[in-house]
Amino acid sequence: MAAGLSAYIKPHWRGAVLVCARCSDRFGPGFGRSGRERLASALRRQLGIRRFRRATIGVVEVGCLGICPRDAVTVANPGIPDRYALATPEGELSALIDRLGLSDHAA
Repeated sequence: MAAGLSAYIKPHWRGAVLVCARCSDRFGPGFGRSGRERLASALRRQLGIRRFRRATIGVVEVGCLGICPRDAVTVANPGIPDRYALATPEGELSALIDRLGLSDHAA
């Protein structure tokens, strides 16, 4: 094993969604049915993710994705590196999931 590496943990993900934490911090809560959830939480609920490591898809908040829209949160599917999505509180989460190519993972 490499120096400093003590163990491997294997998630059961078939894919992941990266949500820009910096954009999310600017918006704060504002997504979901009640408008009181952060985007990552709302996506997890919409995709039916309950146990994070055992999920089929991971929704992870990451630092800055480098695209800084004024009125949206940047979201990326690493499986489709040439397409980013911009999520707004007014937008439908199901449409965002379709744009990210994750509709087969939705609950």
